[in-house]
Amino acid sequence: MSILARLLRGLGGPAEATGAPALAPGELSRRLDTLEERLLKLHQLASFEFELSVGAEWRALLAQPCYGEPGRLERHGSKVWSQCDEDGILAEIFRRIGAGARRFVEFGAADGRECNTLKLLVEGWRGLWMEARADHCDAIRRVFAAPLAEGRLELAQAIVTAENIETLLAGSRVAAEGELDLLSIDIDGNDYHVLKSIRSLRPRVIVIEYNGKFPPPMDVVPPYDPGFAWDGTDYMGASLQAIANLAARRGYRLVGTNVAGVNAFFVREDLAGGGRFAEGGAAALYNPARYWLTRGTPSGHPTGHRFTYTSDAALGDKLRNT
Repeated sequence: MSILARLLRGLGGPAEATGAPALAPGELSRRLDTLEERLLKLHQLASFEFELSVGAEWRALLAQPCYGEPGRLERHGSKVWSQCDEDGILAEIFRRIGAGARRFVEFGAADGRECNTLKLLVEGWRGLWMEARADHCDAIRRVFAAPLAEGRLELAQAIVTAENIETLLAGSRVAAEGELDLLSIDIDGNDYHVLKSIRSLRPRVIVIEYNGKFPPPMDVVPPYDPGFAWDGTDYMGASLQAIANLAARRGYRLVGTNVAGVNAFFVREDLAGGGRFAEGGAAALYNPARYWLTRGTPSGHPTGHRFTYTSDAALGDKLRNT
């Protein structure tokens, strides 16, 4: 008989009613502790098995010939602190076009510990995070107090809408300093409409979430609703084709999507030529929604709450100056 069955039997009633011997004092607590330990071990084993399974699926997908075509970005994907493999793809894009002034703006940064620009911040970039939730902003102020105090990071607590985005950007030091290198948009619904409303910036690179449910040439955009809140269903964003059409009118070329079918990457036309990136537009570069892959992207231990990293270069400079 299993531990759980015996436990339930023991809880079923008095020993006289069940025919089971009475539990000694503290025995129920000990059994519950044992059960909790075994359940925890089973959970850990299941998590490891899931990660191995997702990893195998990931490798099988990327082994397909289409991902090996010149200029494709999917095989460069990797995770440090991004949701999926966006960190590696962005690193490869900037390797090809140069890092520029190393400035970013990201909408929908959550608590900052899993987003598209944290890796860049740790690497010395400067930028602005916009986030609507008060608890997330409080967490950012605690965890990222150092870069906020140094002026390397700005935080705007606001619900980003098509009506206020230009005002929010106008109040940012980073956005006012000159050419922006990266704009990241992930607000689970109005991404297309907010991008359409931005007129004051022409960032070198844009990464934006698309709705991978809709393959090209489907041109699908949910009507604008400034009070929209994602309910976890497939009603959550524009199709890749719709966003690519908008971006093309603004002078940007679609250069890739990630294999999980979550984010699309655009580079300004003056930087996207010279054979640096794959051709073919949305039809060729679309990846369908494979959201289960986002849960299996390897990235070491769970993300903590300390990001006060330095570097060998900085430490070496201190030694040379002493």
